[in-house]
Amino acid sequence: MTVSSRVFLTVILTGLLTILSMGTVTKKAVADPLVVDLSNHLVAITTGFTGTKVLLFGAVEDEGDVIVTVRGPDQDMVVRKKERKVGIWVNSESARYKNIPAYYASASNRPMDIIAPPEVLLDYRIGLHNQRFVAESDLTDADKKVYREALVRNMQNAGLFGERPAKISFLSNQLFRTDIHFPANTPTGTYTINVYLMRDGGVASVKTTPLVVSKTGVSAEVYAFAHRYSALYGIIAVIIAVVAGWIASVAFRKG
Repeated sequence: MTVSSRVFLTVILTGLLTILSMGTVTKKAVADPLVVDLSNHLVAITTGFTGTKVLLFGAVEDEGDVIVTVRGPDQDMVVRKKERKVGIWVNSESARYKNIPAYYASASNRPMDIIAPPEVLLDYRIGLHNQRFVAESDLTDADKKVYREALVRNMQNAGLFGERPAKISFLSNQLFRTDIHFPANTPTGTYTINVYLMRDGGVASVKTTPLVVSKTGVSAEVYAFAHRYSALYGIIAVIIAVVAGWIASVAFRKG
């Protein structure tokens, strides 16, 4: 076989392998029952941040229901009970919780209790009431319910727990979209977004995508400085407060 024949054969084989690999990739892409993406994978918190929305969109291969859950980074929380003593409200007992999401929201195209049975939703921890909030303190069943309700209520009042699932809109039988709202006090960190394709009361497919919430600009520098040099930051804050108070007193004296 001449050199030119070998080169020609190599080119032909390379082309065939490329075509076959492209066909395999295309087949896999078509067979994927759920495709999901975000309009933005980074939420930048600047000094003037007042909240934002992130668009989640996707497509399903065949008809089905879609549920979305958004969970923020875990944190420890303390829930305190207030009692009225001598006409004054004071903190009395408390309960400490570990690994509580700093943010939780969900969305669905139909009511979740219609999409799947309670045991399936509980198994996948879908929905706010199916989150496992475990208290470190020894509590009775009655106290556990009271403290849990107080924790959820406080986070809902802060806008960090969704009171009810948002709406997922299907643009056709396959394309869907929903908006994820992040308030001005959204905590920083890496958020986990799970998208479930539900069929016949079960989970047919799951897609997980991360979203990062991060401080940027001057606010990020101040935040980093405050955590890296906490003592120096405290001293500077006191000096600024004293100087501001002195300037205000001088201005009012002149007036």
